[in-house]
Amino acid sequence: MQPLPVTEGRIFMSNIKKVFEKGKAFIAFITCGDPDLETTARAVRAAAENGADLIELGIPFSDPTAEGSVIQGANLRALNGGITTDKIFAFVKELRKDVTVPMVFMTYANVVFSYGAKKFISACREIEIDGLILPDLPFEEKEEFDSVCKKHGIDLISLIAPTSHERVAQIAKDAEGFVYCVSSLGVTGTRTNITTDIEAMVKLVKQAKDIPCAVGFGISTPEQAKKMAAQSDGAIVGSAIVKLCAQYGRDCVPYVKEYVKSMKDAVMEA
Repeated sequence: MQPLPVTEGRIFMSNIKKVFEKGKAFIAFITCGDPDLETTARAVRAAAENGADLIELGIPFSDPTAEGSVIQGANLRALNGGITTDKIFAFVKELRKDVTVPMVFMTYANVVFSYGAKKFISACREIEIDGLILPDLPFEEKEEFDSVCKKHGIDLISLIAPTSHERVAQIAKDAEGFVYCVSSLGVTGTRTNITTDIEAMVKLVKQAKDIPCAVGFGISTPEQAKKMAAQSDGAIVGSAIVKLCAQYGRDCVPYVKEYVKSMKDAVMEA
């Protein structure tokens, strides 16, 4: 058994792993600051109250290479609205007064670099962020972030793609929290069909390490969520929620609430 991370006399348990102990997980992604942080706060609370087991908070970046047009658009709107990393930290600190579900940041390595990795990750610990997802971070460069994350008890989430093949075992062995299985090649966004053999991907991960696997990229309907969750430990949905925020702006919360509830119900049927 690996020792738990210890920081200044404190021992951290992974809250993320605990999420999957309760059954199949539904993970919701929301871009911070689109249309504004006040709406984001209401959307996060609505998601948490209606079944989201874990929430990914997107920190906007001007060149989000893994994102399709929906999340790119949300990033640009948030940045044009004056969103900054510091504002997001203050926002999460406020959220944590009543939101207890695990939350992770999803952003790009450059955002963390430019802020200062140690400063960024230590701030995550202070505001009770549980993990970090950096889709553009190559596995070979993971170590410089990972050592700081471990020191502060933050799970650096690993991604595996349909093209990872022989590297899956290597990536899985070093993974923390859960493994993010990318369901389809290309950028984020909703897909009509997901043709990747998710079951085989999950099997490879589990052979290397006993760690939860959640599937994301392209899931938008309850049917897809149920199908993906049946082959893994949970489903991740981003673009479909971000689309609701874009479509309804400050009035999006009832729609987000309804959508999250339908997706969580579907995942639980898996």
